[in-house]
Amino acid sequence: MADTTTTPATEEPKISFRNGNKPVWCPGCGDHSVLGALVGALERLKLKPEMTAVISGIGCSSRLPGYLSCYGFNSIHGRAIPIATGVKLSRPELTVVVPIGDGDCFAIGGGHVAHAVRRNIDLTLIVMDNEIYGLTKGQASPTTPLGTKTKTTAYGAYEKPFNPLEVMLAYGCSYVAQGFAGDIKYLTGLFADAIQHPGLSFIDVVSPCPTYRGGMEQYKTLRAMQHILTPENHNEHDWDAAHKLTRDKSQMHIGVFYREPRESYLETQEHLREKAHKLKAQAVEDIANVYR
Repeated sequence: MADTTTTPATEEPKISFRNGNKPVWCPGCGDHSVLGALVGALERLKLKPEMTAVISGIGCSSRLPGYLSCYGFNSIHGRAIPIATGVKLSRPELTVVVPIGDGDCFAIGGGHVAHAVRRNIDLTLIVMDNEIYGLTKGQASPTTPLGTKTKTTAYGAYEKPFNPLEVMLAYGCSYVAQGFAGDIKYLTGLFADAIQHPGLSFIDVVSPCPTYRGGMEQYKTLRAMQHILTPENHNEHDWDAAHKLTRDKSQMHIGVFYREPRESYLETQEHLREKAHKLKAQAVEDIANVYR
């Protein structure tokens, strides 16, 4: 008699990007939400931990790789972008994410941002923007609002703050977005979208610091200001409209400000390689003669 029993389908084991390390961020820190959203995005995209690298610098935000079960590197202050660039160029098959703080990115690391943008390196740059230096106990950062009293501005911050979104648009970034740590569900989808973008994707995450920047009341205030960008209320391919939104402080606009399909750095290099192969190869001696 034939065996009519059916073998149950083998379910694929669920991939988890979280390891057993417990985050040491302060209670209420927005970085908890960023970690959860990034894990959710990586798992939603069904990426493999061994094919994912998370490269950070120094700061509260830069602890993030230590809580993930994929390749990670906690590098040095302001140098996460060039190190991540090296990882991507040497291992182009990897998905490379760069979690970084507002000070780490726009102060000591500011010079690296423009070149990553102009090259359109295929990285996902996530800035946890808490408008303060948290790890070193509350000094003013490049995004600290005017008039804010900090450890280094006892009479109030007097230097005009960076507008990260405006800066990235001016640099010519091919993907510029803003998220909010108080909306982890939306942030997860935003991260997934950014990771899939070919070229450099930038997300400025409004990430409250309850310890040094206003307490937990920030979440309530910011949530009331939140305005989700949709195809009905914003054309994400309109640079001028995106630029105008960055200066509108009456609301906290969340979503993709600007998206431009553009060839990534690795694609450009591949096309150059193909072009070089088609040209007649020059002898080393002939090339050396040019400089004699």
